[in-house]
Amino acid sequence: MPHSQSDTTNSAIKSLPKSLNSDSLVVLVGPPNSGKSTLFNRLTGLNQKVANYPGVTVEKKIGKAKLDNGQQITLVDLPGIYSLEARSDDEKVACDALLGQIPKMSVPDVVLLVLDSTNLTRNLSLAAPILNLKIPTLIVLNMADDLYERGGLADTSKLSKSLGVPVLQVSAAKGEGLESVRSFLSGELKTPTRLELPVLQNIASCRTWAAGIVNPSSYQAPASALWTQRLDSIVLHPFWGLMIFLFIVVSVFQSIFTLAQPLMDATEMLVLRSGELIGSILSDSWFRNLLIEGVWAGVGSVVVFLPQILFLFLFIGLLEDSGYLARAAIIADRSMAKVGLQGKAFIPLLSAYACAIPAILSTRTIENKKERLATIFVAPFMTCSARLPVYVLLIAAFVPETSLLGPFLGYRAAALLFLYLVGFLAAFLTAKIFNSTILKNESSSCFSLELPPYRWPTLQSIGLRLLDRSIIFLRRAGIIILMVSIALWFLASVPLIDGEAPQISDSLAGKIGHILEPVIEPLGFNWKIGIGLITSLAAREVVIGTLGTIYGIEGEGEAAFSLQEALRQDLTIGGAAALLIFFAFALQCMSTVAVVYRETGSWKLPTLQFFYMLVVAYLGAWAANVLVGFWI
Repeated sequence: MPHSQSDTTNSAIKSLPKSLNSDSLVVLVGPPNSGKSTLFNRLTGLNQKVANYPGVTVEKKIGKAKLDNGQQITLVDLPGIYSLEARSDDEKVACDALLGQIPKMSVPDVVLLVLDSTNLTRNLSLAAPILNLKIPTLIVLNMADDLYERGGLADTSKLSKSLGVPVLQVSAAKGEGLESVRSFLSGELKTPTRLELPVLQNIASCRTWAAGIVNPSSYQAPASALWTQRLDSIVLHPFWGLMIFLFIVVSVFQSIFTLAQPLMDATEMLVLRSGELIGSILSDSWFRNLLIEGVWAGVGSVVVFLPQILFLFLFIGLLEDSGYLARAAIIADRSMAKVGLQGKAFIPLLSAYACAIPAILSTRTIENKKERLATIFVAPFMTCSARLPVYVLLIAAFVPETSLLGPFLGYRAAALLFLYLVGFLAAFLTAKIFNSTILKNESSSCFSLELPPYRWPTLQSIGLRLLDRSIIFLRRAGIIILMVSIALWFLASVPLIDGEAPQISDSLAGKIGHILEPVIEPLGFNWKIGIGLITSLAAREVVIGTLGTIYGIEGEGEAAFSLQEALRQDLTIGGAAALLIFFAFALQCMSTVAVVYRETGSWKLPTLQFFYMLVVAYLGAWAANVLVGFWI
């Protein structure tokens, strides 16, 4: 990086008349794919969380950053924008945050404008409306390592003089130049000097203005990355690109079983031994029974599946940070257009593999309202991580671990891949029906996406992602599943008979299950599964904690950690297949229903969505039970 950068920063810092304190708000804003979130992660480290903006349901990342002067400030990572003329709901949130128009959020004290230094002429057009806000601003030219490696050049001293604000070059991916950013925030601040700005509502005028700033600043655009072009010629190929995509998907699912199994076994042993240790310490009492049979059996049965969930997010993180997922959206656009969706819907649908809730929130990037509603409607069909523990448990119990295609694909991985494919096909078929009826004659908007460069994923970025997912999963296990397990234990312990807990089939929980049993019996389910279906409305993976609690009570804690054997006694192969299909289709998540209501402002769509998916799940499960039972 040029030596003039630090000189420019130091002189700019010395001339600024206002300092930040612990109440200060700093926002990061920039175009999509500028590395804004990577910089946010570098500045905040582990001291961050995800929340919703006040009054809206768009997620925000908020964190604390410690400055050189000892102060700790609040940083907010805003959604990516190209201008202050919002085209989608998430862009509107970013614009409103900059203008101080979000309830309970003040006008930012500082703006960190993050731009891709390899595309500076195009990115810099955003600087005009940002500087016009008269908020102290630091322009951060990110990806400086990529700029210089490809023969580019940027003189931050000349850019800073032309813009009237400090300009820094950093590489957020490699952690280079962050000291200068912290030094800027630790110093004194001033509002930007007055510039001759373009007509801000005119994008063409802003781009012409940006070119007039860039050209005299000795900026030299980098050469096109040859290896990126070569990779794209293969990855985006109509045939080979699809083959590569399928190979990656198959490899991910095979790895979920083969690589995660040793960690799962270790986790299961840890949960089992810790439960035995606690049981040996406590004296025989209702509290011991609650703790071992209810809490440990219920929560422990779900925690066992954490390694597999983390492996799934590890691969998703690697593909996203490398730049491949944006290419996958281009590949998907060719197929999605046939059902009335555009490639931009691919990102929300892909994020639904983590959880349908952020997927539904991320549909705000879709400008066309009808396409956004269609994406919201089909997103819960995508197999979220909450379904994964249910799939893994049943597949491991009923599908033998034998090879299907040599070392590349086993029967268990094939079964898991099939369930993901079934959900994907259900989403596409539903989108086709939706766009042929409710949205009939509504033309699809044009799909455009800026492809990020290929980059090596960083250990810190992947590590933060996995830590975040671990915390979310364990919080669900520690709160939702814990509460359900305790409530279920009490329901299974009353009414008392001669001062003793009844047999679980005679308990209040058992009676509830027996009421539901005639409805689910055609699917091959018994009353125990029925209780699990009810409790799983809180969260899909709760069904495992429920069954762990039920079998734990029946087996006095021993069966809680051998759910596979217990299920093989209560379910036929047809019933197991039906349960898998039911969870592949049913909307067993009231949180998702609530988010759909908040996003659409009406109960019509979430009600239709819930019962539509329930009917599809019931009919699909019935067909699976009959066909598999007949075939086997």
